[in-house]
Order: sequence, then C-alpha cells, then structure tokens
Amino acid sequence: MDTTGRRRNPYELTEETPVYVISVAAQLSGLHPQTLRQYDRLGLVSPDRTAGRGRRYSARDIELLRTVQQLSQDEGINLAGIKRIIELENQVAALQSRVAEMEAALDGAAAAMQQREAAVHASYRRDLVPYQEVQQASALVVWRPKRQQSSD
Repeated sequence: MDTTGRRRNPYELTEETPVYVISVAAQLSGLHPQTLRQYDRLGLVSPDRTAGRGRRYSARDIELLRTVQQLSQDEGINLAGIKRIIELENQVAALQSRVAEMEAALDGAAAAMQQREAAVHASYRRDLVPYQEVQQASALVVWRPKRQQSSD
C-alpha cells in the first residue's frame, strides 16, 4: 500500500523501485562501481539485494549517490560526515512525516469533538427558556431591627 492507503500496483515503477544493476547505477551516477561498493559497505547508500545477493539500485539511490559525490568533491566533507548528514536528513524526514500524521489526527479529533458538541446542542429541550440574570439596582438597603420598648 502507498501513503494514501491505496493498494499499489506491483508492476508500477516508482523512484524507490530497485531496477538498476551496479554497472548502470555507476554510469548514471558518474562513479566507479568499486566506489558504489565502498559506499554500500560504509552504509552511505544501501541498495536492495536480489536473491543471488546482487545489488539493485533505485532512482532515489542514484540521486543519493550524486549527493554523496557532490558533498565529498565540491564541499570537501569526509564520508563519516556525509553519513551523519544523511542520517540527520532521514531523521528530519521521519519527524516531518510524524508531525503530518499527528496534525491529521488532531484535525480528526477536532472535527469529532465539533460533531459531538453539535449533537449535544441539538439535544437541548426547546421548551425551556434560557435564564437571563436580572440586573439589580445599586441601591443600598439597611436593615434595622425594631427595638423593643421597655415597659417602665
């Protein structure tokens, strides 16, 4: 199933579908196949494996290989730093996905609460009159008990 809950066509190609053998992936990324093997060993880019343990790269893997190469060559970041950057980017993506899930759940809970509130208001008896507090005057009333008269 995909992220929308629909059943995915098993023959549909997506950017995560592992279809490229290592020689094609190397050519598409502009890297040597041995470099791809090293990146796999270091855990930078981990392609899927076939039953015979052959590597199969997806379009997303190819893009990641290009990013690793760009960070290494153009930015001068070592492979350990690149691995940490990739881990942090993956963590950020996972957190963004979780926030989106929680926002959707919150929206659903708010809608359900509004429906329950509307149901409660609809259940009010119509023959009752709403009570309005009467404003009283601001006069001061002093009560004095009557004195008993003494019988002298």
